[in-house]
Amino acid sequence: GEMAMATNLLQAQSSEWALLRRHKCEDVFGVQLAGNAVAAMGRAAQLIEETCNVDFIDINMGCPIDVVCNRGCGAGLALKPTRVQGIVRTMSEVLSCPLTVKMRMGYEMDKPTAHKLIPKVIGWGAATVTVHGRSRQQRYSKLANWDYISECASLSTVPLIGNGDAFSYEDVEEKMALTGGVSAVMFARGALVKPWIFTEVKERRHWDISSSERLEMLKTFTKYGLEHWGTDELGISRTRNFMLEWLSFLYRYVPVGLLERLPARIQERPPAFCGRDELETLMASSNAADWVKITEMLLGPCPTDFNFVPKHKANAYAASTDSITA
Repeated sequence: GEMAMATNLLQAQSSEWALLRRHKCEDVFGVQLAGNAVAAMGRAAQLIEETCNVDFIDINMGCPIDVVCNRGCGAGLALKPTRVQGIVRTMSEVLSCPLTVKMRMGYEMDKPTAHKLIPKVIGWGAATVTVHGRSRQQRYSKLANWDYISECASLSTVPLIGNGDAFSYEDVEEKMALTGGVSAVMFARGALVKPWIFTEVKERRHWDISSSERLEMLKTFTKYGLEHWGTDELGISRTRNFMLEWLSFLYRYVPVGLLERLPARIQERPPAFCGRDELETLMASSNAADWVKITEMLLGPCPTDFNFVPKHKANAYAASTDSITA
């Protein structure tokens, strides 16, 4: 599921509860909660388990976005270990499903703290820990520090999942080999840029997926979006906005057949290129206006006053992605 704010759930905001809806095709489904208050996090966790079909609940201690951190949530929560203790203990006591924690190396660039916190959250009740090998200040810049993730894994008595920069099956195998104590590798941006990455890992191959195959994925996304939010004006608008957020990552994919070498790395910034057909070229555009064109192929014309600003700056290469007004 999507990250949900505990306070919004307790205020019965329907848009927040919609983030926790499980699709029938999802074999394993977890919910990630963000918050900074012990009572609110505990009550929200209890409500989720009572009303939703979940296999686990995760505490978000990794989100670097200012509006989240400034409230003491996400990566900002890690600055308050006593508060973390209260939240983890309370949630683990009220839950029958596993409680997991996702955190960054630390808050400041050169002051990692995860290695100190991991043994504690395990003792307080966490069943699994995921470590993103960057600090909050780094956000998504520079390479993830897998040496540090390995150090954290050596201190963990529960499964520890490593996160950062995985973009191919070679990346997974390399990171698992280098960090012997890591139980699994988590995909984040890599799964947004190329959601077929899981097929590549399972089959140990690079998939030279065509533009028409990628368009079919967007058609499926459109179908699910309209089923979820409705086919009225509001449902179409929400589907369009979520698709645009996704397209702000999808455009970064460079087709395997055009690469000079494999594997591609997620931190690489390739120059603009012409695809093997018009649709492939359109899908590779860094111009947000072209992303809007793609949504119009699937959802019809945008309203005349339509405006889109990407939520995550990490998905953008250039200023051309900052916003688009119809």
